[in-house]
Amino acid sequence: MFSEEIIELANRIISHCSKKGIKLALAESCTGGLITAALIDIPGSSSVVDRGFVTYSNRAKVDMLGVDKLTLKSEGAVSEKTAREMAEGALKTRGINATVAVTGIAGPGGGSPDKPVGRVHIAAARTGHKTRHKKCNFGDLGRSRVREETVLTALKLLNQIVRAR
Repeated sequence: MFSEEIIELANRIISHCSKKGIKLALAESCTGGLITAALIDIPGSSSVVDRGFVTYSNRAKVDMLGVDKLTLKSEGAVSEKTAREMAEGALKTRGINATVAVTGIAGPGGGSPDKPVGRVHIAAARTGHKTRHKKCNFGDLGRSRVREETVLTALKLLNQIVRAR
C-alpha cells in the first residue's frame, strides 16, 4: 500500500518515538488518514500513535483542532496559518508530545490561480520547540500521487521535529 521509502521512514519515526517516550497525534485534511495509516502499519506503533484527526471540512478543523474561524475566512483552509493552527491544536491534546498536520488541494478540481492543485501546507509541532512549516507545490500529479507525496513529505518533517534537540 505504501512505498518502501514511506515504510522505512515510518519505521524510523516509530522506533525513535518509542525509545524517547514521544506520543503522536496526526491532523490530516487532504490525506484523509493516510499518514496515520502509514504509521500504524508499523509493529509497535500502538505505544507511540495516540490518535489521528481527519479534519476534511472547515467545521471539523474548528471543532476538533481549534483552528480559528477568522484564519479560515482570511487565509483559507489551504494556508500556512491553518496548517500551523491544526498542528498546534493537536499538540494541545493531553499526553501528546508531537504532531504533524496537512492541508492542501489534491485535485483534480478545487484549485485556483492563487492555490493550484498540488498545493499543500504541512506543519509539525512538538512540545518545547518552534512549529515548523513546509509549503509544497507538487503540481497536478493526480489525486493519489499528490496525497502520496504529501504523506512522504509530512513524515520527513515529523521525523525532523521528533529528532530535534
